[in-house]
Amino acid sequence: MSRSASFESRPQCAGGFTLIELLVVIAIIGTLVGLLLPAVQATREAARKMQCQNNLHQIGIGIHNYHAAFKRFPPGGLEVRPTVPNGKQFAWSAMILPFIEEPGAYQMIDFNVPFDDAVNADAASQVIETFLCPSTPSSARTSGDGRSQGRGATDYGGIYGERVTAVNDPPRGFFVHELALRFRDITDGTSRTIAVSEDAAFRDGQWINAWNLFDQAFPINQAPDFENDMRSFHPQGVQALFADGSVTFLNDSIDLELLAALCTRNGNESLPDLQP
Repeated sequence: MSRSASFESRPQCAGGFTLIELLVVIAIIGTLVGLLLPAVQATREAARKMQCQNNLHQIGIGIHNYHAAFKRFPPGGLEVRPTVPNGKQFAWSAMILPFIEEPGAYQMIDFNVPFDDAVNADAASQVIETFLCPSTPSSARTSGDGRSQGRGATDYGGIYGERVTAVNDPPRGFFVHELALRFRDITDGTSRTIAVSEDAAFRDGQWINAWNLFDQAFPINQAPDFENDMRSFHPQGVQALFADGSVTFLNDSIDLELLAALCTRNGNESLPDLQP
């Protein structure tokens, strides 16, 4: 036998994976992806939740800087309809724009005509990132009566009061239409009074429109559709800005009467310390 013939008769090693080996590898990769995906999603939500907290913190700074400039907080809204027929109806959130580093949007607004006048169409359409929670799907910002008119949305509403224990009482929240409060008016204490909270399904959620106020009436994340109330796309609760500028995540299991008490500025309730 020749040397070349002997070489050619050697068995050749097959290369690559067999079908069974390939299926096993795919199954292992699928299992790993299934294990890692919830952790990745949780990490992303934690980042979005932190950004939402920062948004509310910036809003708090804006509200406090407004008070420093004018010796009072912005009113919840000015010339609000139907109390003021054909009123201009500008919101507290429009008034704090210069204090949250949005002077350009503020300067676009003509406060001599109503918020929904054609003159203010361009200003009202401005997207203010500070007013948007990153956990809220974009589709949620285009649904509902107030968000389909080409105006910039907000996921944060001012607290007008509560309807759990005081259905017929006058509004006792941090923000009231036509009323500009001062620190001394927050007799419950600024650390015990919610100023702004998330409402990611806000019916009239436009930052320029004075109807971005609500009084709390339901447990967190349990209000009926199109009812303005505390809700978010964060799991198990909402972010809330207190009058002292702090931001706390309120669990949706919080006692409803305690929540109602936090939504008033002068109810004189005896409240326990909130756990962050």
